[in-house]
Parts: sequence; C-alpha cells; structure tokens
Amino acid sequence: MKVDTKQKKFGMAIDLDKCTGCGSCMVACMSENNVPFKKDETNKLDSITWIKVYKVTNDKKYPDTDLCYIPRPCMHCDGQHGHAPCVSVCPAVATDNDKSTGVVSQIYTRCFGCRYCMAACPYHARYFNWWDPVWPEGMEKYLSPNVSPRMRGVVEKCSFCFHRYQLAMDKAYVEGRRELREDEYQTSCTQACPAGAITFGDLNNPKHTVHKMVQPDNKHHGKPKNPKAFRLLERLGTNAKVYYLSDRKWVRKLGDNQTPNEESSKKH
Repeated sequence: MKVDTKQKKFGMAIDLDKCTGCGSCMVACMSENNVPFKKDETNKLDSITWIKVYKVTNDKKYPDTDLCYIPRPCMHCDGQHGHAPCVSVCPAVATDNDKSTGVVSQIYTRCFGCRYCMAACPYHARYFNWWDPVWPEGMEKYLSPNVSPRMRGVVEKCSFCFHRYQLAMDKAYVEGRRELREDEYQTSCTQACPAGAITFGDLNNPKHTVHKMVQPDNKHHGKPKNPKAFRLLERLGTNAKVYYLSDRKWVRKLGDNQTPNEESSKKH
C-alpha cells in the first residue's frame, strides 16, 4: 500500500518507562468524552473504558521483579490494506478509517449493535452499551457539549478526541489557516498525564515530536525505526498508530506476546 505522506496520520507514542499507572488518562478520557459509568463498577464485563491501563510483570521473584503499566486506547489501525479489522467487518458502515487524518471513526447513529467490530478487534478496545447512561443529579450540567452521549445498544471507543480536531480546524479556518500547529490538537489523555508519558501528533509530519520519537517507516506499513519503539501484536499486521517505547527488552517482547520458544525459533 502506497502511503501519501502529505495526508495527516495522527497517532501516539507512549513511553512505558515513564508511565506510573496512576490512571489520570482514564479519568480525563471519561470526563472529556462523556463516558458513562455505573454506581457499582465491580462488574467489569459491562464497564466502559475507552483507555485502559494494564499492569504486567516480568514474572521474576524479588528482588528481580519488574513492573510495567501499559495504557491501551483504540489503536486506530490501518490494517494491511488500509482498513482496520473493525472497519472491514462492520455491515452498517458505522465505523470508518478517515484517510485525511488516519482516525478510525465510530458513528453511533448507524450502529445497530451486532458487535462484529468487537469480535474483530484484537485489542479489546471497543465497548458495548448494555444500558442507557444515568447521570447523578446535577452532573448533566458538566457533560461536554461537543460529544454526544451514547444510547443503549451501540458500540463505542476512543476517538483520539476527534471533536478537538474539528474545533481546532474551525478556529484555523476563521484565522485564514489550513494547517494546525502541533499543540492545537491534543487528546485529553495526553494533556492529563502527569508523567508526560503520552505524546500525540502527526506521524507523517517530521517536525512533530511523535514522528521523531517513533521514526515510522512508511515503506513498511509504519514499522518504527527506533529500536526502543514497538506496537502491540505487531505480528497481526494491524499497523496500529499507537506506539510504545521502552528500554526494557522484556517489555518489548511482551508487547508482541512472544514466547521463549518462538523467540528461539526466529534465531534459527
């Protein structure tokens, strides 16, 4: 697939060596995008979390134990042929890959809840609304007017806070500009991270920090040239736009779920 580097390709670089697992990104995401919650969140089977922080270990005993926290938003995949796995299976065309930005959208009014996209997503980044959102009294005043609350029976997911991009572009048009500065469009999780672990920007723009960190090779489906960078489940060919960085070798191996046997077979 030939990549048009003139088109925008928004993505993330998450430094796992900086992430402390505090969950600020999760809270900011829920607040920014009107993500519903229940009075009792102990049943995680029907909870909704657009970005979720996982804790993994190197499975070694003390004092060699090492921990790593992995924030997982939607990967906004490109796939092998320019379509994310979820886009390819949706019969209602309720999800699509925006070629001008690289963002995988979710159109709630088209979705009829078949959940094929959830089955196709290898990252479990999509969530089904089993219930209509019920906001505590008075809280409806604090909902974001830029993001529509979702109804029962539809699937939702991380949108890279796309409404912020639209607002930034509207402002740019008024000012007679057609391009945004790097800091004009940032996701809520990026801004909320106290450790500065999340970097967001245009992967196709060499001037953007995220491009410099990852060094994506567009001739090879965006594979990172930076040896410390990797993508989750790279072997599946989803061509995700969320990259992770770590100095720890075991973390990078775990990102692709490589077992010791598979690693040794590659050497031979």
